[in-house]
Parts: sequence; structure tokens; C-alpha cells
Amino acid sequence: MKIALDAMGGDNAPDVVIRGSKDALARQTNIEKLFLVGDEKIIKAECEKHGLNDRRVQIVHATEVIAMHESALKALRSKKNSSVSVATDLVKSGEADAVISAGNTGAAVAAATLKLRLLKGVERAGIASPLPNEFGICNILDAGANPEAKPSHLIGYAVMGSVYAKHVLRVASPSVGLMSNGEEDEKGTSFTKETFCLLKELADSGKAPFEFLGNVEGHDLFQSKLDVCLCDGFTGNIVLKSCEATARAMATWLKIEFKRSPLRLMGAALGQGAFKAVKDRTNYESYGGSPLLGVNGVCIIAHGSSSALAINNAIRVASEAIEHRVNPHIEEALAALA
Repeated sequence: MKIALDAMGGDNAPDVVIRGSKDALARQTNIEKLFLVGDEKIIKAECEKHGLNDRRVQIVHATEVIAMHESALKALRSKKNSSVSVATDLVKSGEADAVISAGNTGAAVAAATLKLRLLKGVERAGIASPLPNEFGICNILDAGANPEAKPSHLIGYAVMGSVYAKHVLRVASPSVGLMSNGEEDEKGTSFTKETFCLLKELADSGKAPFEFLGNVEGHDLFQSKLDVCLCDGFTGNIVLKSCEATARAMATWLKIEFKRSPLRLMGAALGQGAFKAVKDRTNYESYGGSPLLGVNGVCIIAHGSSSALAINNAIRVASEAIEHRVNPHIEEALAALA
């Protein structure tokens, strides 16, 4: 498999991108080619600095970078030789099987949607962002690609999310829930009520490739056997960032409280292994990146503040999507409902 990596995208690029790439190549022998896209001079210097001399690496020069604060569409039009644009072009031309970027999310989504187009049967692409729960992983879909979604878009998300859960995460019977302000069928806005009716109708027909759990609430993300949580991109992005902020705040509060007495510090030392396990489980770096489901190619969007570990795992996520043929399975599932 061949992967194109936006080497200039992210708060800590290109340093972490090069280090993460080195670790990924050492671990994944199935990678045939890794394209590092960006300023050739800078990338070469970073590769020499970190000892990345793998023959599978190919540097593709791109003269521009889209900053985090820039408007996605405007930047894509004005910066046609940006690293994320050139990396996406490699997938469009068939030279690469996947593109990964930790840069401007809007630019990555726009580049993939405009250049790669959508899979047959898909109305809108959506970002599937993983959250750990008691039973495994729950993907929030959409987590920011489509802020003003329509009910029909969420039907597509339900199908795509369940396909991803089944074929990549190895969930035998994926369960899907609709984010609302209560579990009762009549709860929610006009948008969620209409979406609920469409999902229930699909589930009752026996054609849905998932189990529809109905409306779910925030606590279900962590406490229920829930594989896909559906919402519009505006809601999903807020939920995701709130969860990340809560995890960071809890870690800070625990450190403060442990330091209040020697006895507490002794208890913290005894529980160090458990604390590390929880940290690893809730750390976004362990999950690497979020697939943009629905585009005609594999696109992985990594966190803007990704570390080398996060980039390493983003490459793993891209490899899994390619290996398990996620897109052909999505097209098959949507065709079966047509």
C-alpha cells in the first residue's frame, strides 16, 4: 500500500510527522511507499536529523502550507500547491491509496471532497472520531465535516459507520444510536425527530446493516454498547472537544489533589499502573486519526496537536482502512438499500 502524508500539517509539523513516519515504517512492512509532501529542503533536513533513511520514503515537493486559521475553500483556491492539496492529488491520480493530514481540518475535508469526490450513494462525507467506552470504541459521526446536516445524511453516516465498525473494528453486529436530549422516541428537535423516523423505518424493514438503539444521551457514549453515535457535525465537534477537555481537566485535578498530602502521593504511587492504563485508553494519540468516510479514497484526519505517536497510529489507521477495503464495503451496503 502507498500512503501520502501531509508533512507540513499540524501544530508540531514537520518534526513529529517525520518521527512518527520513522516509527510507522519500522512497524509496518506492508507499506510499499510513504510520500512525505511539503517543502523538500525542510523535510530532507528533518529526515537527516531523525535518521529517517528508509528507501520506501519519497519526498514530494509542495511550496505552500494552509495554516490552521485560514478559510478552507479560499485557501485551497489560492494555494493550489499546498501540502494537503498535493498529497490529496496523489490519491486522486492513483499514485497513493490514502492521504493523512494533521493540518487544517476544513482544508483536508474540502480537498478530499472536491478532488476525490464521493462514493456512489453517499450524499455527504462525515468524520468518524473514536471515543473509548466500557465495551470498546464508539465513533461519533459526524465530528465536524458537515455542520448543517440533513436527516438523509445521517442515514448515510449510520451505514458507513456500521460498515467501518464491522470490517475494521471487527464488531460482529454494530449498534447505532442517535444523539438527542432524551432516550424517549418523541424527544429532540425537528431534525432529530425526522432522522429518528427514517432510521426506525430502515431498521424495521430489516435492511439496515446495524442495530438501531434509538435516541441516546451523552452518558451512553461511555456506558452503553454503542458503536456509532449519529449527530450533525456541529454537535459532534462540540461533544468531541468537550470530552477531550474534560479528560485533560480530570488529569490536572487529580495531580493537584494527590499533592495535597504525602499519604495521597503514596496511594498515587501504588495506583500508578492503573492511572497509566486509563491515560493510554483515553489518549487520542493511541487512536491516531479519524477517517473521513464517504469520499472516493481513504482520508485520515489527525489531531492538530498530534505527537509522533499520533502520526504513527494515524498511518496505522490508514493502513487498516485500505487493507479491509472499507470503501467497497460502503458502496455495497448503500447499493443494497437503494
